[in-house]
Amino acid sequence: MISLFSSCSTIPKGVKAVSPFKQEKYLGKWYEIARFDFKFERGLNNTTAEYSQRNDGKIKVLNRGYDYENQKWKEAEGKAKFVSNDTTAMLKVSFFGPFYSGYNVIAIDSEYKYALVCGESFDYLWILSREKSIPNNIKEEYVAKAEKLGFNTSNLLWIEHNK
Repeated sequence: MISLFSSCSTIPKGVKAVSPFKQEKYLGKWYEIARFDFKFERGLNNTTAEYSQRNDGKIKVLNRGYDYENQKWKEAEGKAKFVSNDTTAMLKVSFFGPFYSGYNVIAIDSEYKYALVCGESFDYLWILSREKSIPNNIKEEYVAKAEKLGFNTSNLLWIEHNK
């Protein structure tokens, strides 16, 4: 999940993207376990992100979530591309034409089951999992890492997956 505005920098100062990164292992469906709230996901639960390879070399991004207030699913389709090379998990994502925003994998386990992702500033943070839940030790590790990097983790919303 990602913000939708353009910026000069794609990663917060002092934060490093995962390298080496294996794009093919990252592709597929991820469940959003926690996130910082922002207007494009406000009011959504059961949120997921699905990544797949496009013919032009970019990555297709499909974000989905359930809007309980309006009792319907919402989707946003975008595209992502690597900032420098496909072995560093620093990408730019666009959902609106020429406007790109940072998408950075800043922690991932060796099996690519759990990921900590940030946007281009300290205002955007996600914890993702291949399953609808995450082990407590991984949750604690990712929250501690985010805090150490300067993210205000008290702002995390913990997402329900019940649909």
